[in-house]
Amino acid sequence: MCNETMYDLLYVGIDDTDSSEGMCTTYIGAVVMDELKDYGFKLIGYPRLIRLNPFARFKTRGNGAISFKLVIKSKEEYERAKNLILNCVEELSHLQEENTNPGVVFYKINGVKDYNKEISEVKIQSQLENFSLNAIMNIVSIEESEKLAQEIGAEIVKFKKGRGIIGALAAIGCPLSDKTYELLSYRTPENYGKKRKIKYHSVHEMNKKTYPQTFDNLDEEEGYIAIEPHTPCPILYGIRGETANAVLEAHNMVKTYEPIERIAVYVSNQHTDMHLINSNTISQMEKYKSYITNGTVTDSPHIIEGGHIIFSLEDDSGSIECAAYEPTKGFRNVIKELKKDDKLKVYGGIGEKGTLNLEKIEILEQTKFYKARNPLCKCGKRMKSAGQGKGYKCIKCGFKLRDGVKDLIEVERNIKKGFYEVPPSARRHLSKPLIRIKK
Repeated sequence: MCNETMYDLLYVGIDDTDSSEGMCTTYIGAVVMDELKDYGFKLIGYPRLIRLNPFARFKTRGNGAISFKLVIKSKEEYERAKNLILNCVEELSHLQEENTNPGVVFYKINGVKDYNKEISEVKIQSQLENFSLNAIMNIVSIEESEKLAQEIGAEIVKFKKGRGIIGALAAIGCPLSDKTYELLSYRTPENYGKKRKIKYHSVHEMNKKTYPQTFDNLDEEEGYIAIEPHTPCPILYGIRGETANAVLEAHNMVKTYEPIERIAVYVSNQHTDMHLINSNTISQMEKYKSYITNGTVTDSPHIIEGGHIIFSLEDDSGSIECAAYEPTKGFRNVIKELKKDDKLKVYGGIGEKGTLNLEKIEILEQTKFYKARNPLCKCGKRMKSAGQGKGYKCIKCGFKLRDGVKDLIEVERNIKKGFYEVPPSARRHLSKPLIRIKK
């Protein structure tokens, strides 16, 4: 009887390599993976792009970490892969920036029969998955990460403070029961920091042909091309979609006036609402976390300095201030139309000031809104006041109504029950768009 071939799988996580001045962890991941392939290593499946808690204090932009897996056949191969990866991270990371503190995690699983299985099918310690979810919903420390790595036998490498080990571990262990894909195209280095040269009409054509299999490509109302970053990072554009084939097809439709150095397709927890915690009580919600909760509007929304729209939401346990900030643009027009006693389900995160930053809402029930009108005359004409205490008089037929009272007429609301969301230009990386909810 033949012996079954067994493989060792090496999971590699990388995070916190970029800064506000440039670079991107996904780009370093793409370079590392291409070099590994050039040296003959076999990479398995799509690499992962995992977004963590949007309120993490030291996040750069989207607070994303990456991971990938490869087959390892010997101790020598492990060391060779490890050295290649660490050299790339050290060379490309913005180590000169104070808040750039890369971390790399190597997590090896021995004796795997089928290396094509998803990570969830390979026996991964449950505490690694739990850690990942915790890093997406809460704030996790470096010390907690080091303790977990020791418990599961993962090797960690820290550059400077090594804060990146938090995201690196989370990117390896994150369960993906719901997932999306993102294709990222990268610029040649001489174009970093320059205006991106994308043929915008091709993006509109791509969107027409691939939506909703791809989504958040543009915001037509605002004239905003959402696939184009507005930072000095290496990304030329990123296309998000439901499948790898969908984003690859869309990529082939986008035209540019500048060369593309390389592309990479990542599987991701983006746009899955994985960051949201279901909360039954407003009073127990905390800062730096994101929630879904129900409540009743207690006041009419009002505008504050900066164009932000604010209202209060309450339940039996307490109340919280909710905000549609200026960058949410047209979404604010929906929030303006809310009335006292409307019942809502809200989705959003609580920042430093304790205000819930709205990502989307569902109007569950609408209060009836009435307008007082003068009574109708028997001739069908709306009457006029005859003076204080004198009742009403019809100017058409002259009929007088001494004891008349005003009619209360229900006013049709400008918004209906249902879901409303912020535009693509203001959407958080983890927030699930309505097109995905409907799907």
